[in-house]
Amino acid sequence: MTSAAVPDHPWLLPGALTDAASGARPRRTTRDWLVDTHMFLLALGWAVAVAWDAAQPEPALAGPLPHEWLQGLDNVLGPLACAALWLRRRWPVGLAVATLPLGLFSATAGVALLIIVFTVVVHRPFPQAALVVGANALTCLSYAAVRPERGFGFWGEVAWAIVFLGSVLAWGMFVRARRQLVLSLRERADRAEAEQQLRVAQARHLERTRIAREMHDVLAHRISLLSLHAGALEFRPDAPPEQVARAAGVIRESAHAALADLRDVIGVLRADDPAPVPAGPDAPPGPAVERPQPTLADVPALVGESRAAGMRVEIDDAVDDPGAVPAGLGRTAYRIVQEALTNARKHAAGATVTVRLAGAAGTGLTVDVRNRWPVGGHPLPGRPVGGHPQSGRPVGAGERAAIPGAGTGLIGVAERVSLAGGRLTHGRDETGDFRLTAWLPWPA
Repeated sequence: MTSAAVPDHPWLLPGALTDAASGARPRRTTRDWLVDTHMFLLALGWAVAVAWDAAQPEPALAGPLPHEWLQGLDNVLGPLACAALWLRRRWPVGLAVATLPLGLFSATAGVALLIIVFTVVVHRPFPQAALVVGANALTCLSYAAVRPERGFGFWGEVAWAIVFLGSVLAWGMFVRARRQLVLSLRERADRAEAEQQLRVAQARHLERTRIAREMHDVLAHRISLLSLHAGALEFRPDAPPEQVARAAGVIRESAHAALADLRDVIGVLRADDPAPVPAGPDAPPGPAVERPQPTLADVPALVGESRAAGMRVEIDDAVDDPGAVPAGLGRTAYRIVQEALTNARKHAAGATVTVRLAGAAGTGLTVDVRNRWPVGGHPLPGRPVGGHPQSGRPVGAGERAAIPGAGTGLIGVAERVSLAGGRLTHGRDETGDFRLTAWLPWPA
């Protein structure tokens, strides 16, 4: 996808501008063919006029040559130089060197030589152009000596020749500078477009990463609760109807909450400027606003959900003035606890989980979640040893299948902590428990 502007009439541009971006040899455009044809006819017309004038008793366009055979050679080489103009775009310097001897005596090739010099100045760097112009200026000395003009004198004729060459040099440098300016502006625009596309690709990648992280944080907790209750029903199919109904109700509420969370995330990602509409599983279709994000004050409710699902969770909240915790800091702490509980539910079912929150403004916020390391023999089917920090058969899991996971939960937590400027450690501690500890900066 490109936003480069396309000219309305590209056939009016020289080939040096249209093919510059591709790096290939420029091809003649319609404009180039018209210019080349015009230049060829102009040079050929001058050659024919000078040859006819030289045959007159008193030539007016150029001084007479001292020998007849030299004039005949001039009449032949002049049209050949005109024909060689069709090669000037491909080999400008070589053509200028090949036709340089004609400047010593030829009048029929005068216009063709000026066109060739102009081509060198336009298409080649200034050092090469200066050498070609200087060499042609030296040939003017021989031309003025061989073909003296009545009324001008030797130095007058040389001066006029220098004026013509200087005009061609100035005009060619102006055309070259203008083309280089156009090419530089085009290159700058292409570079800016490429950088913009790179920024868009990076933003898209970051947005996809954010979507994946949000989806994982929002849904992993809910789905693991669903799996836990469904596993209980499967494990106890003979449970009393009241317990089955209660478990089914919890499953229904968890499913509705998961759908509501999913709808909130997708609605926020889709909407550019969403209108304030209610969110939830029964809300009308359309863009939904993001519901209030969880904060540190919502951690007890999160622990209550896990307890209702049968987990043994203890919480120790030692935070000074929880209401003063910044919203972003509290949301990060909430997500850390949520992921830790989800991991414990998946990989250490039945173990007691201890959640400890401590900190104050100016000293930082510490989130510490620990549980007993799972024991029970061989690893879970389909999960190799070391595949997760708490790999192994969960306590009390019986023969139930393990809750599947993407294995990226702790990676997401580490990224959140890093973005918040904090530190994260996780693994077995000296007591053998699995421990996840995060420290987050809390400005005073």
